[in-house]
Amino acid sequence: MRILHTPEYRFNDLKDFPYKPHFVNVNGIMMHYLDEGPNNSTPVLLLHGVPTWSYLYRNMIDKTADAGNRVIVPDMIGFGKSDKPEKRCDHSYKSHIEWIKIFINLLGLKNIVLFGQDWGSLIGLRIAVEQPDRFAGIIISNGMLPTGEQKMHFTFKLWKIFARYSPVLPVDLVISAGIKGTLDKEEKRAYRAPFPSSKYMAGIRAMPKHVPVSFNDPEAKANREAWIKLCKWNKPFLTAFSNGDPITHGGDKYLQDRIPGAAGQNHITLNGGHFIQEERAKELSDIIIRFKEKINS
Repeated sequence: MRILHTPEYRFNDLKDFPYKPHFVNVNGIMMHYLDEGPNNSTPVLLLHGVPTWSYLYRNMIDKTADAGNRVIVPDMIGFGKSDKPEKRCDHSYKSHIEWIKIFINLLGLKNIVLFGQDWGSLIGLRIAVEQPDRFAGIIISNGMLPTGEQKMHFTFKLWKIFARYSPVLPVDLVISAGIKGTLDKEEKRAYRAPFPSSKYMAGIRAMPKHVPVSFNDPEAKANREAWIKLCKWNKPFLTAFSNGDPITHGGDKYLQDRIPGAAGQNHITLNGGHFIQEERAKELSDIIIRFKEKINS
C-alpha cells in the first residue's frame, strides 16, 4: 500500500481552526485527530463524512468542550491531515470501519457519545453495535445505515457517478452545493487543503460506490446484520436531521421507528442542507450538550 501525506504547509493559517494536531499510528498509517476539552471527561466522538474532514466541526468544538466535554474529532484515513492510501482499492467500507475501530481502541475511549453524519453514520453505527459497551449514546444527523433496500435519491446517484468519473473534483464546490448558505474564500481553501492534487483523492472517489444501494451489495448483508442489533438498542438515540437534504430525507423517521432507544428523545429538525454542521453549529452543540447531560443525570 502506497501512502501519501499532505504537506503541512497546506494547513497553515486556516480560518477558525487553531486546534493542536494529534496523531496515532493505525496499522502503519498515521491518523490525525483533534482532542479538546478536559481529558478526564467522557468523550464526545464527532465523525465526519465524505468529502469533508475535521474542519467541518470547527464551529462546534469549543462550545461543546467548554461545557466540560472531551471532544474527539478524527480525520478518516484518506481525508484531512490523516495519511492517504493512494489506490482506490485501499478504501473499502470494511477498511474504514476497522481503522476507526482501532483508533477508538488505541485511545481507550469509553462511555462515548457518538455524533455521526454522512459516512460518520455508516461507520459509527457499525462500530457501536459491534462494541456497545464503549458507547453511552448516539446522535445521528443526516445519516443512515443503508442495507440496499432503501430507495436512493437521484442526487446521490449523480454524486456517485461524479466522484468516480469526473476528471476534476472540486471539493469546496461539492460541499458548497450541500449547504443552503455559502462558504467564503478561506473556508473553501480549507476544504481543498488536504488534496493538493487528484492523486490524494482516492478516498473521495472510492467511498460513494461502497454505500449499499442494492440488496446484494458487498456490505449490505453486514448492515442488515447490524440492524438486528440496532433494533434492540436501548441506550439513548437521538436524530438531528436537516429539512433540506434530499439524500437522507425521511431517514430520521426511519431510525426513530426502529430503534428502541429513540423513544422519548427530543428529536429535532433543523433548517439547512446536507452538511448541517456548516449552518447550525451552535444548535448542534447545544443538542450534544443537553443529550450528554441527560445521559449523565
